[in-house]
Amino acid sequence: MPWLPATGNVLSLLRSSANRHPPYVIHQIHAHLIKFGLLHFSPFSSSLLCAYAKSELLHDACLLFDETPQPDIFLYSTVLAAHARCGCTYSFISLFRRMLFVDLLVPDDFILATVVNACARLPSIRLGRQAHANFLASSFSADDVVKSSLVNMYSKCGLPDDAHRVFDSIQNKNVVCWTAMVSGYASNGRISDAVELFDRMPERTLFVWTALIAGCVRSGNGFEALNLFALMRREGTSIDDAFILSSVTGASSDLAMLALGKQLHSLAIVLGYESNLMLGNAFVDMYAKCSDIASSRTAFENILKERCVISWTTMIVGEAQHGRAEEAFALFDRMVRSGVKPNGVTFVGLIYACSHMGLVQKGRDLFESMLQDYGIEPSLQHYTCLLDLLSRSGHLSEAENLLQVMPYEPDEAAWAAFLSACNKHGDVQLAIYVADKLLRLKPQCPSTYILLSNTYAFAGKWDSVNNLRKLMDYMNIKKDPGFSWIEIGKESCLFQAGEVPHHMKDSILSLLKDLMKEMKKKGYVPDTSAVLHDLEEDEKEQQLFLHSERLAVAFGLLKSAPGVAIRVVKNLRVCGDCHTVLKLISSISQREIVVRDANRFHHFDGGHCSCGDFW
Repeated sequence: MPWLPATGNVLSLLRSSANRHPPYVIHQIHAHLIKFGLLHFSPFSSSLLCAYAKSELLHDACLLFDETPQPDIFLYSTVLAAHARCGCTYSFISLFRRMLFVDLLVPDDFILATVVNACARLPSIRLGRQAHANFLASSFSADDVVKSSLVNMYSKCGLPDDAHRVFDSIQNKNVVCWTAMVSGYASNGRISDAVELFDRMPERTLFVWTALIAGCVRSGNGFEALNLFALMRREGTSIDDAFILSSVTGASSDLAMLALGKQLHSLAIVLGYESNLMLGNAFVDMYAKCSDIASSRTAFENILKERCVISWTTMIVGEAQHGRAEEAFALFDRMVRSGVKPNGVTFVGLIYACSHMGLVQKGRDLFESMLQDYGIEPSLQHYTCLLDLLSRSGHLSEAENLLQVMPYEPDEAAWAAFLSACNKHGDVQLAIYVADKLLRLKPQCPSTYILLSNTYAFAGKWDSVNNLRKLMDYMNIKKDPGFSWIEIGKESCLFQAGEVPHHMKDSILSLLKDLMKEMKKKGYVPDTSAVLHDLEEDEKEQQLFLHSERLAVAFGLLKSAPGVAIRVVKNLRVCGDCHTVLKLISSISQREIVVRDANRFHHFDGGHCSCGDFW
């Protein structure tokens, strides 16, 4: 049989093609096998399918799989793993059901672990429990690898106690299952449980430290993540993987700790990770979220490897949040010209940029372009962004119509965006109608209740305000207190509305009074409509005077060197009166003031704001 030597070469080539050759080589081998009638011989079909799958040519792998008369458990295992790697979880589940009920094959331990991991990616606790039941009924019910996957699945579905029950049943606990359980506790905010388990581990490798720290970041415990990273450094754990630096950089982004972010950037360079694409993207995001958009752009341009869609999208979103719409659009054009296809998040950033600059027609065009030019089906988030753009810009009728015709049921965020715009444009009657409709949805977010309360207060419906507050008490919904955070060098301070730190009370209040005198010379009149409480006018003015962002800016002026930009983070939206005041202070003090609020970034400089008073 003269083709046998060639057969060995073809098999060898197939098994190496995913790593050594471009995809077209696999296509050529496929054509060769068809030509010589070898395609349906098991060694060739399975090796070819494996090559397609490992090269992430999922469509080709599926076509070949569908042409196979009687796929065996190995072929199913290969194509299921390919679906899992590509994130095609729903088609994965459909394929698994076909294996069980059409081809009547019994899954092995590898497939069971793959199925459980797919349920974790969704995440779907219903499917996960079904997979668990299937595992318990199988002959592999004692398999510790599958149990480790179950620990991960229950953790990602928000059930760490269920995860721990599976963890306790594992006979030979290795570092993988320990790490999955530690990460599960941390990711669900159970930090003390995570640390307790972490302290019991027989070995604390970088991998485990990374899981614990990344879990803290995902659950919003950034300070704890940074403290753990500092402890890891003190213990002398060697950093031979960039992912942990990416996680702690994410924590500094969330906390707007620019000085720390710069230190982490320097550490990454010292450790030789300057060219790491994942870290490069993290630093682009960090600088943007820490109010330093110029450094963010520099970090983006300094990415040495070929930029991926995440790189471009992170920078586009950063420019959009800082009110630099034209820069965001120019980046998008560069991205497309470079051959990188945008994703759904890219268009969220672009439409967001339109929304915060009032570019209605541009936003409409981008929304249409998603499906027509790039085949991206608009999600509820895209419709909400378009709704926000239309309603912010005063197109309330068009926005209301969009709520009626969009193919998704409007959620709390969509109705809240529309209600906020109704309040902004003074359409009291429509605002009350929308507020009543939103209230019937039984919203869960505290900020929505504050928005509803402000709507009723603005309309003078104080009985509705009181009823709403009683409802909040009954549902144990607490209003998030307004606070502002500022970092000056190694010193930082958190200010709450109406509360001035005792050690700086006199100097801060004195400075604010002096600034108030200068502002009134420039024609400033307090806008007490921002205080939606039944108070006397002078009491309303005093409340405005002690808003947290003003206290933070005064602290910054007192503590920083002349000419240094003042950067403040506020957890709520800047009110209209504070927006006016900060513009005036930037002019009087000749300082740039950058405020990151709950909606966007405001760059105050020379009496103007980057948002153009449109936010």
